[in-house]
Amino acid sequence: MGVDSVVRRSYPIFFAFVFCFSVITLAISGWLVARFNSHHNYRSKGERDRVRYFLFVSSWTVLLLPFLMTLFMIARNSIGASVLSHVVFLFVTWVFWLTASAALTEALGGGLNCSTNTLFRYCGQLNALVAFGWINWVFLSFALFVALLLGIRTIKRGDGYGGSLVASPT
Repeated sequence: MGVDSVVRRSYPIFFAFVFCFSVITLAISGWLVARFNSHHNYRSKGERDRVRYFLFVSSWTVLLLPFLMTLFMIARNSIGASVLSHVVFLFVTWVFWLTASAALTEALGGGLNCSTNTLFRYCGQLNALVAFGWINWVFLSFALFVALLLGIRTIKRGDGYGGSLVASPT
């Protein structure tokens, strides 16, 4: 089984995990934003804004990842499915998840022990948001690394930056 075959099979499955974790993060951050907006019970504006940023990042991923996957599956030889578009999308999304996770982790002081916490409301939800954020960042780190390796292979193959991540089936 060649590398192209493995990529064709594993790419959609791998990004289905990223999509599912992003949907979970979207639900948690949406719920927290709704609570913060209606009850104004956030500890600081920094905490509130970082949860809102999580809502943006998870929305970005949930809306654009299926589009990228559709291009990969259907329009393999289009510019939207090129190595460059994948690497750019993955890098931007990777940066978004890194900044969201790091910022909220910093706002929470590195994590919360909910059994001794008296400062933060919604302790469990905030911990879950941070955890799913870091999980998505790890998945996207791996995907970016693989996309860069496939991009190098595509460029060496002579297809350039506009080439597909996988060779056309013969």
